[in-house]
Amino acid sequence: MVENEMLNLDEMGELKHRILELENELLNSHRIDPNLYIEYDVKRGLRDSAGKGVLTGLTEVSDVTAYNLINGRKIPAEGSLYYQGYNIYDLVSGLKGRKFGFEETVYLLLFGRLPNEEELKKFVDVMFELETLSGRFVRDVVMKASNSNIMNSMQRCILTLYTYDSQPEDISAGNVLRQSLELIAKLPLIAVYSYHSYRHFRKDEMLFIRNPEKGLSLAENILLMLRPDGKYTELEAKVLDIALILHAEHGGGNNSTFTTHVVTSSGTDTYSSVAASIGSLKGPRHGGANLKVQDMFEDIMANVEDWTNEEEVENYLRRILNKEVFDHSGLIYGMGHAVYTLSDPREVILKKFAKQLAEEKGLNSEFALYELVERLAGRLIMEQRKMFKNVCANVDFYSGFVYTMLGIPKELFTPIFAIARIPGWSAHRLEELMNASKIIRPAYKYVGRHTDFISLEDR
Repeated sequence: MVENEMLNLDEMGELKHRILELENELLNSHRIDPNLYIEYDVKRGLRDSAGKGVLTGLTEVSDVTAYNLINGRKIPAEGSLYYQGYNIYDLVSGLKGRKFGFEETVYLLLFGRLPNEEELKKFVDVMFELETLSGRFVRDVVMKASNSNIMNSMQRCILTLYTYDSQPEDISAGNVLRQSLELIAKLPLIAVYSYHSYRHFRKDEMLFIRNPEKGLSLAENILLMLRPDGKYTELEAKVLDIALILHAEHGGGNNSTFTTHVVTSSGTDTYSSVAASIGSLKGPRHGGANLKVQDMFEDIMANVEDWTNEEEVENYLRRILNKEVFDHSGLIYGMGHAVYTLSDPREVILKKFAKQLAEEKGLNSEFALYELVERLAGRLIMEQRKMFKNVCANVDFYSGFVYTMLGIPKELFTPIFAIARIPGWSAHRLEELMNASKIIRPAYKYVGRHTDFISLEDR
């Protein structure tokens, strides 16, 4: 028995050695000369030399602006975000205490206009009827193969929902709308139940599955299902509702929404499309920024003795930029945006609610530290990189802090982003299906060599 085990170990060692050899072969054969990108004017990342996104499509779903056009010149301006033509500031301020703000936003993104009172009531009733998962699905799909990456669990569950659909391949507008509404309603349950399953089966904690309650908003039901006692304050529910609204959509050019357009253009089913978009959002360059911000602030809090000492905080931020501390990336996370220059409207709004929540939670000193870092970081980054373009905080700067104050675990930070963004994905999928007719297929320039074939015997 020992002999066989040793033999297996030897075989494993040999296999590992061969894989390492193949890895070295791979690394030596896929390097492209970076000068070729300049020679052929390749828009790396679909961005031009100024960093602006290359125009690849048209949309009416949302608009992101950061400049004013004056005498033919683009002048940096305060950032604006529009959902179906409505300014995000007006949408948030116009709620006036109503608790179904996210549901109103879903309706707006999908149908292009805000619902009246009766339409909203009917829509909320429809959404609640869809906000359910069978006990069999929870047991056989959600709870199986649980792991700490809830985004992975969400992808698996969404792909499995395909088999529960009697018309999974029907991509007519009406059927895709029905599928989209179901996924928008079910995704919070999948995320929260997946988290509870992971904690139970991997961390040996108590398992509790609480069903959503009719009459509650989606934000309220997330807090109800997530917390052991099911309790939350009115402000907590309001802040989560606002956070979901702010993350619901952000133009057709962000990575996950562009993924929606690309995959949809192939004619594939809704479940494959949403799973692909979640795969995009799962990437740390896209959906994981708020988690990095939170980790960074935990590091700052642990290493800066006096959070109110501006000089001490600035010195530590310089050390972060110099790759001396934290994750040695040289990045101050949550600062800067590909489009916004002077301000990110989502950050401006969320910051106001973060302050209110911090006051309720007795975390005023923590909020003051965030404000101080925000004030210092933009200038320091511009100095470090010798930039003339203003660097503003983006929505991720405060979102992790907000989620932490709400008691949302880090494992659910990016899943909450996905829950918020699926209405935007759905609107763009429907837009692509109803307007486009060609598969999205960008060109790649071949820069390899042509080699005469040599038979195996002669190699």
